[in-house]
Amino acid sequence: MDSKVTEQLDCSGASAYLTIDLGALRRNYLELTERLAPVAAGAVVKANAYGLGVEHVAPVLHEAGCRDFFVAHHSEATILKRYLTSDSRIFVLNGLQPGAELACAEAGIIPVLNSPEQIDNWAATARALGSRLAAILQIDSGMSRLGLSMEDAGALAADRSRLDGIDLFYVMSHLASAEDAKNPQNAAQLQAFRQASALFPGIAPCFANSGGIFLGKDYHGALARPGIALYGGSPTAGTENPMHPVVRLDVTVIQTRTVPSGTHIGYGGTHVTTGERRLATIAAGYADGLPRHLSDRGAAYFGGVRLPIVGLVSMDSLTLDITDLPPGTLTLGSLVELIGPHQTLEQIAADAGTISYEILTSLGQRYHRQYRY
Repeated sequence: MDSKVTEQLDCSGASAYLTIDLGALRRNYLELTERLAPVAAGAVVKANAYGLGVEHVAPVLHEAGCRDFFVAHHSEATILKRYLTSDSRIFVLNGLQPGAELACAEAGIIPVLNSPEQIDNWAATARALGSRLAAILQIDSGMSRLGLSMEDAGALAADRSRLDGIDLFYVMSHLASAEDAKNPQNAAQLQAFRQASALFPGIAPCFANSGGIFLGKDYHGALARPGIALYGGSPTAGTENPMHPVVRLDVTVIQTRTVPSGTHIGYGGTHVTTGERRLATIAAGYADGLPRHLSDRGAAYFGGVRLPIVGLVSMDSLTLDITDLPPGTLTLGSLVELIGPHQTLEQIAADAGTISYEILTSLGQRYHRQYRY
């Protein structure tokens, strides 16, 4: 790491630093809204804002103009509500488990209704309260995960009395392959969603996720739901990422050593050196969100030099081959880059055989977190 970056870090003696650029988050949201205009942009802040801290992320997005926030669970919605003002709407993507309806209604939280059972439970709550309750209706357009089947949607459209007491804000569906712009599933889902939406005339469509925003206006609907793109992840595979990076991860060196040829490294001795090598052990492992699949595949960086991971990733540490650096470059407390200008979120995910979402949401709580505005 160069000296300029080192100076930016809070020298607190921490073992690793996760830097979260809230200014970049804000820019990402504003650029997505510009691309979507005149369609509104909400924000997906489930899983504690993809692991980055909803108490920090949500107010920044609200200040940038976001008023529609999506979480996965009712419990997440109750936490999120603390950090937003009354002009915001909070939607629960998974809908509600039986018994949560009354608390949700009293808090003004809006469920996404995914099944006939959820619809009936929400309508019964409206009757019990003697009031009308807001909701989103989700249709399964081809992902086979959540939402009414096309048959159930048709039955509901034929018997709208089941929606008595419910004000539908949107009819929604979710794209399964939006990050792959050439995947024919996108067009098939768009056609299916249009057919389902036509069953509920006058109800606005909510369709595009991060990747869907970049598929074009046909996919935008009336409200988009960006998630990974807000946090700097690439919305479209195989193309240059248009989003600003939001996270940086730097980890400290615990120890360095020089080992001869034939040395076994790490648990199981799976890596054996073929010559004299210089090694550095750093202070993060799979308990900190660095998957074991990075073993003998991934890398860290220092000053643009790739430092391969050798041996198995441990719970609290991993070992790097630092032979390509001049002797003495890294010492106790030196910082190496795991995510940053030399290694993107997508690259470390690819080396781990996973996706950027999993890396981002797994970054552990032991990192010293630094928020930049």
